[in-house]
Amino acid sequence: MNMIQAINSAMDVMMARDDNVVVMGEDVGYFGGVFRATAGLQKKYGKTRVFDTPITECGIIGVAVGMGAYGLRPVPEIQFADYIYPALDQLVSEAARLRYRSAGEFIAPLTVRSPFGGGIFGGQTHSQSPEGIFTHVSGLKTVIPSTPYDAKGLLIAAIEDNDPVIFFEPKRIYNGPFDGHYDTPAKNWSSHPAGEVPSGYYRIPLGKAAVVRPGEAVTILCYGTMVHVVANTIAETGVDAEIIDLRTLMPLDIDTIMESVEKTGRCMIVHEATRTQGFGAELSAVVQERCFYHLEAPIERVTGFDTPYPHSLEWAYFPGPVRIREALKKILKD
Repeated sequence: MNMIQAINSAMDVMMARDDNVVVMGEDVGYFGGVFRATAGLQKKYGKTRVFDTPITECGIIGVAVGMGAYGLRPVPEIQFADYIYPALDQLVSEAARLRYRSAGEFIAPLTVRSPFGGGIFGGQTHSQSPEGIFTHVSGLKTVIPSTPYDAKGLLIAAIEDNDPVIFFEPKRIYNGPFDGHYDTPAKNWSSHPAGEVPSGYYRIPLGKAAVVRPGEAVTILCYGTMVHVVANTIAETGVDAEIIDLRTLMPLDIDTIMESVEKTGRCMIVHEATRTQGFGAELSAVVQERCFYHLEAPIERVTGFDTPYPHSLEWAYFPGPVRIREALKKILKD
């Protein structure tokens, strides 16, 4: 399966297991979603469980919060993460706080799916990576898969979770892994081990990172599309790096991070979002606070720049192999 098919399969499995799971969003019904992630679900489960909504992100999430409070498990889709901002009030003020505010009497078990990130020439309004905004909010969980196998298992776990989950899908790798070289032929998931996705039920627990590649020289923390860009760059350079795919940003798997950094003595953080106040800043603080006496060099961050995502200069903005190699030379020299 590619990632779109795996996500579709996760929703299909959960809708068959639990009548309380409903899918909603702009064009998710008859059309099957702008990326076809919900294709066929309305025909199979009907218009009361898979339905189109008006173009109002605030309304979509507001309704989903109410559904969750009344016992349903809504899976609303925001077509692009760039359009999620009108829903911030409902996510931050209502969904994230409902369990706390009601002393556990009500919950908001909604899973908000949304494609995010660049690499598709989408420009400033279709390329943003706003994950740092949501990791700041107590009560929200934030999940970002990097493979079809993980996408299905993590989405099932998110739908089953009793807390609201923001499920960001890296659209650059919907159809295949991306090695960071935009001028080379695209790859698909058919030849990748993580493209082997079981058709039935399985779950990957939230809050558990994956060690993609064990190593001794440096720990590299990444997620989403950047997992593949980093892995390919490491293969090209031959550096014995340990690559950790965080998978879940909140809750964060601090134990796996600490164990790796204490072993390697060096840490690099790679993400596509802007640098200032990006999630990499929190990761850097965690490593500095918990692994200070094991560090043999300053922590390095390779990120997007502090600017709206540029269309014509997309690959200058994108933290690709060149910038990763430069950071590797710097951290290994120290």
